[in-house]
Amino acid sequence: MNGISWANLRVNQNMKTEAKPMAEISRRATHILFKELGVVDTVRFLNLFTIGQGDYTKEREKWLGDISLKDVISQIKEERKKPQQ
Repeated sequence: MNGISWANLRVNQNMKTEAKPMAEISRRATHILFKELGVVDTVRFLNLFTIGQGDYTKEREKWLGDISLKDVISQIKEERKKPQQ
């Protein structure tokens, strides 16, 4: 890519301003990325923006419970004392 500066972009009078369906935008954008970056780098790039599933806060509460920061630090220190395998 050539390092586009958003500040220097000018709106072309022929530029379309109507909103397209997200499926079409996604398809076209993916095609452009594949063409410019290749498959591997496109996948790596898209993985940066993948939205996860579920509610992290609720799930975290299930597996952490009411543990305090002091308890977490204490557990980490205890684990560090154990011999490495």
